Amino acid sequence: MAENAIFLGGGGPDSTLVQELMLSRANRHGLVAGATGTGKTVTLQIMAEGFSAQGVPVFCADVKGDLSGLSQAGDPAHKLHEKLVARAEKIGFDDFGYGTTPTIFWDLYGKKGHPIRTTITEMGPELLSRLMELNETQEGVLIIAFEYADDNDLLLLDLKDLRKLLIHITEVRDEIQKEYGNVSPSSVGAIQRRLLVLERDGAEAFFGEPALEIADFMRTTRDGRGIVSILDATTLINSPKLYSTFLLWLLSSLFEELPEVGDPEKPKMVFFFDEAHLLFDDAPKALVDKIEQVVRLIRSKGVGIYFVTQNPRDLPDSVLAQLGARVQHALRAYTPSERKAIRAAAESFRENPDLDTEAVITELGVGEALVSTLDAKAAPSIVQRTLIRPPSSRLGPVTDAERNEIIIGSVVAGKYDKAIDRESAYELLNQREEKAAKEEAELKAAEEKAKEQAAKAKKRKPATRSRRQSTAEAATKSAMRTAARELTKYLLRGVFGGRRR
Repeated sequence: MAENAIFLGGGGPDSTLVQELMLSRANRHGLVAGATGTGKTVTLQIMAEGFSAQGVPVFCADVKGDLSGLSQAGDPAHKLHEKLVARAEKIGFDDFGYGTTPTIFWDLYGKKGHPIRTTITEMGPELLSRLMELNETQEGVLIIAFEYADDNDLLLLDLKDLRKLLIHITEVRDEIQKEYGNVSPSSVGAIQRRLLVLERDGAEAFFGEPALEIADFMRTTRDGRGIVSILDATTLINSPKLYSTFLLWLLSSLFEELPEVGDPEKPKMVFFFDEAHLLFDDAPKALVDKIEQVVRLIRSKGVGIYFVTQNPRDLPDSVLAQLGARVQHALRAYTPSERKAIRAAAESFRENPDLDTEAVITELGVGEALVSTLDAKAAPSIVQRTLIRPPSSRLGPVTDAERNEIIIGSVVAGKYDKAIDRESAYELLNQREEKAAKEEAELKAAEEKAKEQAAKAKKRKPATRSRRQSTAEAATKSAMRTAARELTKYLLRGVFGGRRR
């Protein structure tokens, strides 16, 4: 097998076909598609193994739990051992053997892996709006809240920070409208209700510190193998908006943080997006355009994105057009719509005159696929019917004991496990409110004292009325005016959180 390529499989009419993915073209993205039970997960598994062996870090979401088996070597006592060995011999995979892949387990909920967190500020109002399914008006209010927080040095780290900020901008909305725009209580109320839904879905654990450092997803071992970061999504997938928004945030973070490298000899990182249709379900055009832009440009940062889904039609044509490598497992045609989808999938390949691509898609067995990759000139190869190579790691999930052992011995063990709650918007706004309440009480006390002094002075003044103010009256009125001015200044400071000059 080529040193600068990943062996995907082989076979063909004379069993001499070799299908490889060139590392220098692996940042041109790809697609793994097929119906449930046709072998997509194993294909993802062997691709992750291949990239890791070539020193490329990998991130993938484990929706069913089976990908965790990457961390363990395959078992010669497994019931499929003989079939795996026979397939390896049939496709000329002479180097086949069992072995482990270096792995880090992650989990947004912190139960089956190291916690992943980001701050509200890092997520940003646009992605939060998608996560909470806000309309355009509500998104506008959220953007104003972020702008106000930035202008007033209010850190937004977790959900309680955002909730406190929303309450605050409602209380001072009259002043905010003069500078930022309209903030309606009904829109703020809708956002607050959505925050409650997020909390119910477990998103509260995702927002906070210590925030994830992207570099921890791009690690290699001392012997040069790429570490595979596996996100446990067995629970997360039940909150599809949180799942897709998190992965989109991760893509955006990679795009923003990594430098331009053009077309490297091998990717700096490969990203597998399982259940990719969730990214585009009900997504507004502006968001789809943003995703398309990230997919188009992130390859120049050395990152390859591989979408995994049941049907190529789950992805917009604008995104499909940018996917260089394609692995198409079997599709079923029970309805006219499904037959149309199969035709579209067949037409997306470079035609093979010796292959009826449309017919073969419905005939493929488990572990078989139609494969086309990019050649040295970045042109798609002719589609070929291919037997996918057997994995060297375990087929199936790890045990809880095996998972815990890997988590404890991980290179990031202890780095993210304990949450940190430092001073941020929630604490600062509470402090300001307490200070404001104290100052208001002091001003009211001063005002009451001034009134008492005025009353005493009035009792002491002579019966003959004089048009001139007595010294006591002048002092009293002056004190009251001063108190009124101080109260006005205080109220304005409380509104804008400004410092005393």
